Amino acid sequence: MGQIQKAPLLLMEDISKHFGATCALDSVDFDLERGEVHALLGENGAGKSTLIKILSGAVRPDTGTMHLEGSRYSPSSPLESRRTGISVIYQELNLAPHLSVEDNIMLGREWNTRGFLRRRKMREKVKEALSLVHHAEISLDIPVRQLSMAARQIVEIARALLEKAKILVMDEPTSSLSGEDSQRLFEIIKRLKSQDVGIIYISHFLEEVQQVADRFTVLRDGKKVGTGKMEETSLDRVIQMMVGGEVRQMFPRVEHQAGKLYLEATKLKGKKMSAEVDLDLRRGEILGVAGLVGSGRTEFLRTIFGLDALESGFVKIGPEKEVLSGDIRQRIKKGLGFLSEDRQGEGVALSLSISDNLTLSYFSPYVRFGFLRVKQQRQAGWDWIERLRIKAQGPKQPVLSLSGGNQQKVALARLLHQKADVFLLDEPTRGIDIVSKSQIYEWMGELAADGKAILFVSSYFPELLGVCDRIAVFHRGQLVEVRPAAEWNDESLLSAATTGRTSEVPT
Repeated sequence: MGQIQKAPLLLMEDISKHFGATCALDSVDFDLERGEVHALLGENGAGKSTLIKILSGAVRPDTGTMHLEGSRYSPSSPLESRRTGISVIYQELNLAPHLSVEDNIMLGREWNTRGFLRRRKMREKVKEALSLVHHAEISLDIPVRQLSMAARQIVEIARALLEKAKILVMDEPTSSLSGEDSQRLFEIIKRLKSQDVGIIYISHFLEEVQQVADRFTVLRDGKKVGTGKMEETSLDRVIQMMVGGEVRQMFPRVEHQAGKLYLEATKLKGKKMSAEVDLDLRRGEILGVAGLVGSGRTEFLRTIFGLDALESGFVKIGPEKEVLSGDIRQRIKKGLGFLSEDRQGEGVALSLSISDNLTLSYFSPYVRFGFLRVKQQRQAGWDWIERLRIKAQGPKQPVLSLSGGNQQKVALARLLHQKADVFLLDEPTRGIDIVSKSQIYEWMGELAADGKAILFVSSYFPELLGVCDRIAVFHRGQLVEVRPAAEWNDESLLSAATTGRTSEVPT
């Protein structure tokens, strides 16, 4: 007799979903085996998030069926899905910012005896979960809102590991992690695979997908357009499936020339910075800022923009070398534009429309005699939707309903619409697809060619090397060195970021 074949761990067949006139998914099939990493790939808006929301019980499909371990599966809510053994780490972290790390990790999983919480036992489990991700140093009592984006990501991963899930969905899990933390996560994934956990892995970092995934499935415009074994497929082929053709250039180069000194930080130290920093920025220049997560890069940008209180030093701006002072509104008037790494917390106002978001920091053209000129504001919304190729129904659409990558485009559109002279960009390509990244790099080049000054923070060294004129490296709060981009490579950047020591680039 032939061997009885086991049913796949997860089988999703003919899944379709419409939101009004928009088709988010069109007859999509997807399956997952035990002990397998199956990458779900596609551009922003391709349907990945909708498919995961259906799996997690957050959204009901219009058509299609799902089976879990051979049995019919149709969750009515995320709670039911979680109890069934499916755990999701969302790209936009699902944490309660006012609660402590311990309370977040145990939220909905509290242990009690006769109505009394077993605090000691819960605390032990939380410490165990943080140890699994090699971050036992994170305080259990600190409110999550006080943590960096990277530390929040670690907390979210620790919470998911605590659940002993059958299926773990990871949506851009490394988008805020350092290279070292990413490698630790990959080791955890290997351990989970050996325990027969099935993992659905979503990431726009295709190099890491190639490293961790066994199989892949590509969605484009809501349809499944390709699937296969990762080891048998080139990344170029995967990219072609994702975009429906070839990406002309990953790091498009727009010719620009650094001009006169425009922004100068002297002995600058914010209350959240651990050391003074001296750095200058010229018109027509893209200055990259590298470093591990927590190295002080973000705090430096926030101090310049006035989000973090100044402790010492000063920033001069413009040809007259005017010292920056006053609140954020005054700094915006002086030409500063800031893009936060915390997209949903600070980058956009989720409940407001696209047109409201992009005009928030430059509202005066749409007010006359105290009345809002709605027609003109919405026309501006249409203009930016078309210019930045934002996938949206129109300028009245709430930003909350957009994919993460399109939310990021709205946040960038606000700075472009504001007509900023200095762009302070903190991880502007976090969690967005390859084509959108390429567009952002091209816009940065065009801005530099137009004489704008750009300070560009990123954890992803290839993009810094690909688009920047100079690169500064931070290590443990200190600015280690600034060099022309051509005098750095991956190895020397990593060495400076991890050890604080610089090395020569081999010729």
